[in-house]
Amino acid sequence: MKKRILAFLLSVALLGITLCGCGGTTGPGTSGSAGAKDGSVVVAIAQDLDDSLDPHRMVAAGTKEVLFNVFEGLVKPTPDGELIPAVAASHTISEDGTVYTFTLREGVKFHNGETVTADDVVYSIERCAGIRGGELLVEAFSIIKSVEKKDEKTVAITLTAADGDFLSYLTAAIIPEGYEQQETAPIGTGPFRFASRTPQESVVLEKFEEYWGTPAYLNKVTVRIIENGDALVLALQSGSVDICANLTTTQIAQIQGKGYNVVESTMNLVQALYLNNAEKPFDDERVRQALCYAVDKQTVLDLMADGHGTAIGSSMYPTFGKYFMEELTDHYTQNVEKARELLTQAGYPHGFTFTIKVPSNHQPHIDTAEVLKEQFKAIGVTAEIQLITWESWLSDVYVGRQFQGTVVGVDAGNMTARALLERFTSTYSKNFINYNNPAYDQLFAQVLEERDDARRTDLYKQMQRQLTETAANVYIQDLANLVAIRENLTGYEFYPMYVMDMSTVRYVD
Repeated sequence: MKKRILAFLLSVALLGITLCGCGGTTGPGTSGSAGAKDGSVVVAIAQDLDDSLDPHRMVAAGTKEVLFNVFEGLVKPTPDGELIPAVAASHTISEDGTVYTFTLREGVKFHNGETVTADDVVYSIERCAGIRGGELLVEAFSIIKSVEKKDEKTVAITLTAADGDFLSYLTAAIIPEGYEQQETAPIGTGPFRFASRTPQESVVLEKFEEYWGTPAYLNKVTVRIIENGDALVLALQSGSVDICANLTTTQIAQIQGKGYNVVESTMNLVQALYLNNAEKPFDDERVRQALCYAVDKQTVLDLMADGHGTAIGSSMYPTFGKYFMEELTDHYTQNVEKARELLTQAGYPHGFTFTIKVPSNHQPHIDTAEVLKEQFKAIGVTAEIQLITWESWLSDVYVGRQFQGTVVGVDAGNMTARALLERFTSTYSKNFINYNNPAYDQLFAQVLEERDDARRTDLYKQMQRQLTETAANVYIQDLANLVAIRENLTGYEFYPMYVMDMSTVRYVD
């Protein structure tokens, strides 16, 4: 994963962007100096959290991004993409791959001061698996046959069939048995505890003094919700925000000289023009392919991010290493004549008009949609961009599936290829694009039965190729993640998933 400090002056020179002035700014250090004294920081994000803060019911990537600091599973991820012990100190897997036995770590405390027990672990896993009479909350847990407390420190999870990805899903949060306020006052075992929330405004996390592992350096993290891009820039220019991720190159240029370093990685998202495959005209594969042929991805990257980001061609991004298929990136190269020919075959010789719904609080997605709109004109297609609130996007597009097209980024949720690809199986509850391909479903069924890693990898690659060849979506990029960090802060880590780990961030002299 690339990580680098950007030289501001060089960046501005290359961008050639005129900086907009802002009266009344207090300059760098206003927040940073005060924060250094009491060990607090202010982090800005562009979207509010889900209405429910229940870790097993989280939907939005932004909610997971923040609450990553509050919750832990039996295992947890590292910045290098490994899984290490967390609430469990160790585990064993039976020879046939169907029984996972966990030995719990001594003295792990919940944020309410209670010690984690085997009963809490059994409750948490059964809750996710829908075993206690509720709904199935983690699809991968559908293969759980039983969760058994062997003794006060040992829990065994038995599966109906072996699954090589199963351990990755055991990052699912361990929560107290019987606690009924997770939606509004969540309790976990992480390095920070939830302190308060003001919807649409802020979330406050505080250092958990009884954390079992390496304690956080910061005493308090205030997460401010700033959905408007201009307001976000003003907050950075004024010094009232210490850290902000997912900035555009234009925004970076506007805070030049304001006391920030900028580090870069990728967002670990699959950004695409997601198409509702059940709605006309996108129920016709030829129409979807025509849109793919209309797009020049490099131009999109150049115009919306000054070339930053990584072009992709299917629902997988480079961090996934062995699963990522770089060759699919150029499966569709811009070919206006080919696109027009496909539209004519599909019955749209003069093109058509459709609406792209875009969350109004995500400037990179808005910018991408604007570039696509211009490129589609060349093939006679008119794209009308409709900006909607994040809440409306979740309810109307993601849940309600009331859309034709939308530009967003989809994350894995955890570090498995399955998490990215299962969502397009026809019966999956989160298949919001209504993709329905029996051949794709069959490949996934084979994945679930296959224990050989090389064979599973090949099957996942075949699934990606199916998505590309049938033009399930118009794939664009894994967006660049430009993060502005106060100059006197260090320790920010990038993960191969969409999270923000505040436990390693600290002030320096």
